[in-house]
Amino acid sequence: MASTNQLCLVLVIFLSVFSLSSLLTSAIIPKANVSLSIPSSQLVENLCNGKAIQNRRFYLKALSTPEVIVAMDTTQLGTLIMKLGAANAKATLNVYNEIIKKPGSPQALKAINCCVEVYKYAILSFEMVSSKLVEDPQTANYDVAVIGLEIANCEKELINAKVQAARLLAGNRFMKYYV
Repeated sequence: MASTNQLCLVLVIFLSVFSLSSLLTSAIIPKANVSLSIPSSQLVENLCNGKAIQNRRFYLKALSTPEVIVAMDTTQLGTLIMKLGAANAKATLNVYNEIIKKPGSPQALKAINCCVEVYKYAILSFEMVSSKLVEDPQTANYDVAVIGLEIANCEKELINAKVQAARLLAGNRFMKYYV
């Protein structure tokens, strides 16, 4: 069984990266705007009060969904966060699939196709990780870190191909917060 410290570490890493965003996420993920009127659980409160948390208010808002509030332990909370990662990867993949239909240079098409494959991988990985948290949190942590490397590669391909699509870059940055 996973230790509480390992699961908290995975959650703190996710939340720390997530808070670094200066972008509004609603352009990619409409459900990101959640009212703070929903009370947070003690589990979320404890997590958001951790020393590594830089923007407590932001975390409370991000984790104030009905599904997260009913999480009974850090394993359930981590699983829900990974499911949110998968959902956001799907939303960003949909944006890539929209843009790939538009005319562009061969370099841009190659970069976008690379990113499409990265997001397909990310979706599968987030879904697998949510089940691994209980069995093997260290492997789950590694798997999530690999997603981050793939997203960075995608972003590099877009920049090198001079793809100017703010929605794609915002989606990539947002996905980094889950890893």
